[in-house]
Amino acid sequence: MKVTEQERAELKPEVDKLVEKSKEVIRDTFSKYKIEDMAITWTGGKDSTLTLWIIRQVCLEDKIQIPKAMTIDEFDVFQEIHDFMEKYTKEWNLDLEWCRNDDVVKAAGGKLNNIVKVKDLDERNQAELKRIGFEEDSFPFEAESYTGNHLMKTVEFNKYIERRNVKAIFQGLRRDEQSARIQDDYYEKKEAAHLIPEHMRIKPILHFSERQVWKAYKVYGIPYCALYEQGYRSLGAKTTSAIAEPGVPAWEQDLEHTTERAGRRQDKEQMMGRLRKLGYM
Repeated sequence: MKVTEQERAELKPEVDKLVEKSKEVIRDTFSKYKIEDMAITWTGGKDSTLTLWIIRQVCLEDKIQIPKAMTIDEFDVFQEIHDFMEKYTKEWNLDLEWCRNDDVVKAAGGKLNNIVKVKDLDERNQAELKRIGFEEDSFPFEAESYTGNHLMKTVEFNKYIERRNVKAIFQGLRRDEQSARIQDDYYEKKEAAHLIPEHMRIKPILHFSERQVWKAYKVYGIPYCALYEQGYRSLGAKTTSAIAEPGVPAWEQDLEHTTERAGRRQDKEQMMGRLRKLGYM
């Protein structure tokens, strides 16, 4: 990403104000929870990386330990994202846990699109299928279907919160990214329910637009996954994410008049509201 000093200087006042708002949310959270009771979700995408970077800046400024982090391996991942996250896990000295629903992967024989028989799953995954009203004997193994999203992402997210006794978790979500998130607040309390542990979700960059996210990357020189240089705007599962404009970096595209997640699987986008009620991020 090439940025001139003049461009950086012009963008800085706007971006500084946005980041300061995020820091206020983060510091407010730090005042209410112990570091060991908090966690950060990180996908390697632009939003979660910006969130992680701002949290890290607060920790460096205030000389406190950065909370532990988690990511979810849905078994359909870009190698570029994996490599990017491995690099900055080391450089930023993160306590990052990679979570994957290996029970589902094993039942699928380790191959995408293989048929998973419900009877081959463990008790927890069978209970989770009952929770979403799934009554078939089998399903194809794909990360972005309704069933796949729930088992590979939501279930692993909730299991992590249970296992690590997380009270508050940071998420890199923006209001303008998806219609299901327009009404979101910076703080979202999830009450305890069947297979859902009680926890607080904190969303420090809700007020950023997609354009403003990239402005922050320009101003502060924040590292990002190289896939964005190839024309991807939103990164999901490898087999269902498409390049928006080949060869045109994300930040140079018409972000204001085109849909950010158009390159993502659209039936998932349409069922986002249902998924979030189950605890999806």
